[in-house]
Amino acid sequence: MPLLGLLLFPSLSWADASTASFGVDLSGLDKSSPDEVASALQVLAVLTVLSLAPALLIALTSFTRIVIVLSMLRYAFGMQQTPPNTVIIALSLFLTLFTMAPVFNKIDQQAVQPYLAGELVFTEAVNAGLAPMREFMVRQTREKDLALAIEMAGEESPETLNDISNTSLITAFMLSELQTAFQIGFVIFLPFLLIDLVSASVLMSMGMIMVPPLTISLPVKILMFVLIEGWTLVAQALVGSFN
Repeated sequence: MPLLGLLLFPSLSWADASTASFGVDLSGLDKSSPDEVASALQVLAVLTVLSLAPALLIALTSFTRIVIVLSMLRYAFGMQQTPPNTVIIALSLFLTLFTMAPVFNKIDQQAVQPYLAGELVFTEAVNAGLAPMREFMVRQTREKDLALAIEMAGEESPETLNDISNTSLITAFMLSELQTAFQIGFVIFLPFLLIDLVSASVLMSMGMIMVPPLTISLPVKILMFVLIEGWTLVAQALVGSFN
């Protein structure tokens, strides 16, 4: 829920950051104890990651594709505020958690649980946790987008996927997600556009040029979407696009 709060009310997080300072006080630590200093630095690293959680959610998961498609669906209806932004973000968030569940389970098994059991040090746990995320991003990334990111970064052509830097992989992944989201959005948009054209043609043929086409097309769009169980189909298509 804290993550959802940051997504829905980002202004609150900025307001809190501007009125209060938050950090880890190292003055009371025993500098001669490396374990104590290392633990404090790990806490600081975790707090830093949590502060970047909204950005990581957008950059490393399926959230970008889902929220863009749902936003384009709302625009295809011709409604500006229905469903409201909070509903779209909440649905996108939970669909993201649903699609990313296998990846998160791998991270828990390969990194979190071994770290809590003392089998891995902090850096090893971070690297182990990144591996499932990188595997997910590679599966969803187009080769040409990956080649473009590597070229822009001025890196040498990698021999294996493990040689690809995280920055190049994330950049290519986000470009691919935007491309895929717009492709899905275009397919969803077509039937709604057809209804708009038919409604406008009917009104013109009847001489009712003063009546906005949306007045006729919107109820037809809603009826069609309900009859075909549109939300179920859209959710199924979004989840299936990651398999």
